[in-house]
Amino acid sequence: MTVLIRPYAPGDFDVICTWFPDEASAVQWGGPDVRYPLDPAQFAAMQQETEGDTPGRWMFTGVAGEAVAAHAQVVLDWRHGIGRLARVAVSPAFRGKGLALPFLRQVVGRVFEQAAMERLELYVYTFNAAAIATYRRLGFVEEGVRRSSVKVGAERWDTAIFALLREESDARALNAGAPSR
Repeated sequence: MTVLIRPYAPGDFDVICTWFPDEASAVQWGGPDVRYPLDPAQFAAMQQETEGDTPGRWMFTGVAGEAVAAHAQVVLDWRHGIGRLARVAVSPAFRGKGLALPFLRQVVGRVFEQAAMERLELYVYTFNAAAIATYRRLGFVEEGVRRSSVKVGAERWDTAIFALLREESDARALNAGAPSR
């Protein structure tokens, strides 16, 4: 499936907010600091961080045809050269159609286009097998687990920490066309 990325636009909120029908799905997407239901003010605050010469955040929208099909954010630490991939979601209408991998490849590529960025990391809840499989296919390596790190309702969730270094990303890109052995 063909997906193109573009910067998030405020009008995307009307579509993206429908992907999270309850508190658990919103927290799974946005972490424990996101309030449910999602509201335009939360997204506006995130978008404010995208401004300036050295923004603190990038927000991307994945578009398939004319449809808003995916969303991802990258929190940027320019001083240490670290990006944190966050708030990744694929529209329920596009799940299971192979969209996440090409969408995230473009996001990862944008991060490592920046000479200052040496590391891209992410946190993912350990029960999210589909996301973890996608991150592994992109070359991310699991570095550890924060046990019982988030409380959602009566449940406690574990958080896995994954990272991809620039040189690993470059090597993966170079080997992408090489025949398998």
